[in-house]
Amino acid sequence: MPIRLPETLPAYDILTKEGVMVMSEAQAARQDIRPLHIGLLNLMPKKIQTETQFARLIGATPIQIELTLIRMSAHQSKNASPQHMESFYQPFQAVKERKFDGLIITGAPIERLPFEAVTYWDEMQEVIDWAQHHVHSTFGVCWGGMAMIYHKHGIDKHLLDKKAFGCFRHQNKAPASPYLRGFSDDFVIPVSRWTEMRAAEIDAVAGLKTLLSSDEVGPCLIEDAANRALYIFNHFEYDSDTLKQEYDRDIANGTEINIPLNYYRNDDPRQPPENRWRSHAHLLYGNWINQIYQTTPFDMALIGTEAA
Repeated sequence: MPIRLPETLPAYDILTKEGVMVMSEAQAARQDIRPLHIGLLNLMPKKIQTETQFARLIGATPIQIELTLIRMSAHQSKNASPQHMESFYQPFQAVKERKFDGLIITGAPIERLPFEAVTYWDEMQEVIDWAQHHVHSTFGVCWGGMAMIYHKHGIDKHLLDKKAFGCFRHQNKAPASPYLRGFSDDFVIPVSRWTEMRAAEIDAVAGLKTLLSSDEVGPCLIEDAANRALYIFNHFEYDSDTLKQEYDRDIANGTEINIPLNYYRNDDPRQPPENRWRSHAHLLYGNWINQIYQTTPFDMALIGTEAA
């Protein structure tokens, strides 16, 4: 089954050319099936790039997906055109009466700020609390995951001396987890952050389970079963050239930055980057969608209730 997207959304043409199964809203309406309703709260400045990355991953499963793009209500994007935001995004306050099978909260380039200093922190806390009763499964990514684990459990992020930047080896700590079906014992994940979460602080909270971790950059994927949530601090969703774009931008701006580790062939930025995480990215998000499909109520009104 394909992912359901508006035909005019840039991701529609991009993913169609890649061979991803994409369905227009008119085609989807002819199918007698309840799609999974997934919300994407997109906090990244490059809206089109980010929405395409996540649509690619959740659209590769055999389940029909209806994707709703969500933005913070008062925050105005400086990088996306007003026309794009008006055409495809809904403010959170406009969708908060709805129920969703899944919600992805993306990262945001604000991680060095204290959470309380973020201009939309009050609404972000509202989103996290709302999800408990309106979303069957929530997936917080990078800053989004850090924000969720801070709000729910009081675990704060810690500033690094230098940016963790590159492709770092990670280990599978829970091979029996349904979210890690098909995962290797050892693999690489793109990392791009100035902060970290610490294993000892996560392990001290009952109910949190570390699924993926790295000796170099710490915990990566955390399951919070009681809150029906996953928190991932790294970037499986990245395209092959996303780290390159960040590196080239920083070099052009004169920002001190190391060559992304273990990313370019022979660590030579003149060489093309190598994507060695794509298969695991599809596994993780495919497993997440499958778990939602297996466990979400058919009657969406029951999502977030004791009867679910």
